[in-house]
Amino acid sequence: MGTTALALIELGAVIFGLALLARLAGRIGMSPIPFYLLGGLAFGSGGLMKLEGMAAFSHLASEIGVILLLLMLGLEYTARELVTGLRRSWQAGLLDVVLNAAPGAAAAWLLGWGPVGALVMAGVTYISSSSIAAKVLTDLGRIGNRETPAVLAVLVFEDLAMAVYLPILTVVLAGVSFVGGLQAVGASLLMISAVLLVALRYGRQVSTIVDSENAEVFLLSMIGAALLIAGISSAMNVSTAVGAFLLGIAISGATAHNASLMLTPLRDLFAAIFFVVFGLSTDPTSLPPVLGWAALLMVVTTLTKLATGWWAAKRAGVAKFGRARAGAALVARGEFSIVIAGLAVASGAVPGELAALATTYVLLMAVLGPVAARTVEPVMRALQPGPRTKTA
Repeated sequence: MGTTALALIELGAVIFGLALLARLAGRIGMSPIPFYLLGGLAFGSGGLMKLEGMAAFSHLASEIGVILLLLMLGLEYTARELVTGLRRSWQAGLLDVVLNAAPGAAAAWLLGWGPVGALVMAGVTYISSSSIAAKVLTDLGRIGNRETPAVLAVLVFEDLAMAVYLPILTVVLAGVSFVGGLQAVGASLLMISAVLLVALRYGRQVSTIVDSENAEVFLLSMIGAALLIAGISSAMNVSTAVGAFLLGIAISGATAHNASLMLTPLRDLFAAIFFVVFGLSTDPTSLPPVLGWAALLMVVTTLTKLATGWWAAKRAGVAKFGRARAGAALVARGEFSIVIAGLAVASGAVPGELAALATTYVLLMAVLGPVAARTVEPVMRALQPGPRTKTA
């Protein structure tokens, strides 16, 4: 069989399989991310059958998946919303960093992965899954709840923190010298500041450049601009994901709304391929040895996220049941934890066991997050002594 024919057959089978997994996830009310990872594990090295024909396409497709994930995330915010959210949530955001990055860093040190491994695992355990949190809040009808602004404020801070963290991580993984690292991080911070300034003052003009009434022209402009900015960012030793995120922030108004509608199917397709490719690169036999560490991190970081949400909601004057709901909404980890681990593994700067730990951890947290959000309030009410009165 020819190389092209084999690649098309494998790619078609994988995408069709992803559709079945997404349908299964939807029926049981879960995020499809754990299913995509399990699908990749089943057909990667050490799995049921190794897929080799689609390797060339899948690598580039997974890179595009990361770019579209961050582009769509940027489209959800305007620069003004980010600045306002940062002012309101910086204290809760800093608490979030301290409580949730520390367990991952500590685990990496104890496992002997050194400072680079500690930096990677700190990001893996720190960042909540925005997509899972948003889906849970929508599915449970909590968008209008009093605690939801506190949850969203923490998520906004995390997204901004990623815009600083990812360039630093990219520089460290590339083994750049200290001076070169400072230059790259400085360039990243300068880029972030410049984009926020331009978006605040000239957001309408930036949107006009890529906007078009012709859907084909609009789509090509958005994809072309995202790939171009991501490539330039990569050439400057700044994460491609950060470049895409900043482009999304710079686009606002109706243009951002239309772009989100048009790009969502593409984002879902390429992001799914990204998760599968990460699973393909992880040997499933490497998961059992790290299961204990993953379970320990699951317990610790569930408690730390609950504490973060509780504190943030308390500052907003929310009652205790709302505080618990806020914390539970932040528990899930997902797409960005895998993005961070994927960058690290691809660089070769960390041991392969890190990918296994990150995969196992995300599998556990992506399942636990929605369950915690649904059950935290009933459990609290069941444990509450005395008459069970309804509390906001």
